[in-house]
Amino acid sequence: MRLSLIRTMKLLTHNMLTSHVKGVTNGYPLKIEAGSTKVTEVDFNPEFIARMIPRVEWRALYDAAQTLNIIGSLPAEPIDDYENNEEFLKEVHRVMLEVEVMEGYLVCPESGRKFPIKNGIPNMLLNEDEV
Repeated sequence: MRLSLIRTMKLLTHNMLTSHVKGVTNGYPLKIEAGSTKVTEVDFNPEFIARMIPRVEWRALYDAAQTLNIIGSLPAEPIDDYENNEEFLKEVHRVMLEVEVMEGYLVCPESGRKFPIKNGIPNMLLNEDEV
């Protein structure tokens, strides 16, 4: 399971990516232009989700969920005592781990540089003139 979390374009992955194009001072969060998405059921691990919530940039997660039209019941801010609210944790789990962008682009908010997503894998490699 861990390999698929790292190598695929899920919103948890998206939350950790930034543009490192030369001259860019604000390459986060990347905008998502999704060509296609898929939903894959992933085993629910409430402890993992609870540990990840303080580590993610919530606004970026929320905005990405809105962009993909998967917002569901995800609130604009984490709720108090979220560690003990299974319904909330399941919703965060769904948004962060079960929706995957299969084809599309991640777009640098400053430069507009598009990073392709193919077969669910984002390509963040830069050209020589971008380093």
